[in-house]
Amino acid sequence: MFDRARRLNPSQLFELAHQVKRVSKAPLLVIVADMLWCSVRYEMGFRDYVVWDIRILNARERATWMTHPKAFRLNSSLNGADSGAIVGDKKRFLADFADLTRREWIDAADSSVDELRAFLERHPRVIAKPERGEGGAGIAIYEAAHVEDVATWRAELIAKDQTLLEEVLTQHEALSSIYPDSVNTVRMITYRDPKGQLHVIASVLRIGNGSVIDNFASGGVFTMLDDDGVALYPGVDKQSNIYLTHPVTGTTIQGFQVPYYPEIVAMIAEATTRLPTVPYVGWDIAVTPEGPALIEANHNSSVFQMKPSASGIRTGLLYRYRDAIGAEVVDNRR
Repeated sequence: MFDRARRLNPSQLFELAHQVKRVSKAPLLVIVADMLWCSVRYEMGFRDYVVWDIRILNARERATWMTHPKAFRLNSSLNGADSGAIVGDKKRFLADFADLTRREWIDAADSSVDELRAFLERHPRVIAKPERGEGGAGIAIYEAAHVEDVATWRAELIAKDQTLLEEVLTQHEALSSIYPDSVNTVRMITYRDPKGQLHVIASVLRIGNGSVIDNFASGGVFTMLDDDGVALYPGVDKQSNIYLTHPVTGTTIQGFQVPYYPEIVAMIAEATTRLPTVPYVGWDIAVTPEGPALIEANHNSSVFQMKPSASGIRTGLLYRYRDAIGAEVVDNRR
């Protein structure tokens, strides 16, 4: 608590409090005081308070929400000290899970100009990423036809720390129908218990919205999926806008069926066995016409729950974390 108080950003706190005014008529100082109280009482981040409409909930309902501080603590308590190195290094991940990724990749910094040119000849569109990074930062898509001088382009990639190049996957037509300009992915948060049983804690469909990436932090939309891969609710974005249909394509979001969902679960069940020291993971999965393709793993996954104003449900998913991992661990009572 002392460490969190030391890092408190008052300007951010008041900025978020102003966002809460969308759902509350309470005075701003009352909202700020309530945010501070929830931070202590429920181990809740300020953005959690805003995104999940906590202001309109009573104490019993507030106690049902998983929070980002709890999730980050689970990462450090459940996953080994090597978890960041194992799954945070994208090149290492692509090599370790090559049979599940369904795509070719190359490191521009370690490859010759001729090798890079041959890669572009095989793949007309490539996605460039930092070797390490989160939230979609530093990601761009390049058209091979627009690269006039490969050597100059290679130098630019190195300067921008975009040296990891991957072919752009062709996604399933159903996912293209909801938004075609990004590869829309499933984020699946899982825990593999000491007995080896896989627990799917939460499953999320992330959809692009005006960008080539689908990350929530970069303007994307998300909705929660049920245990069969069907979208339970409308979509929401980081600004708490609610979308019954996608704003670009007009496709209805609630009720959308993710293709190959049983195959996604089976693939993740296999993938978890390869990370014995990283039992708590947020997996990103694309779906191609041939089946699921593993994008990456996150040892410090964000928390996804649907805000009450979008779902009509005033309770969160803390119970699913407790059921999978144990209440004493999730609530830090051990």
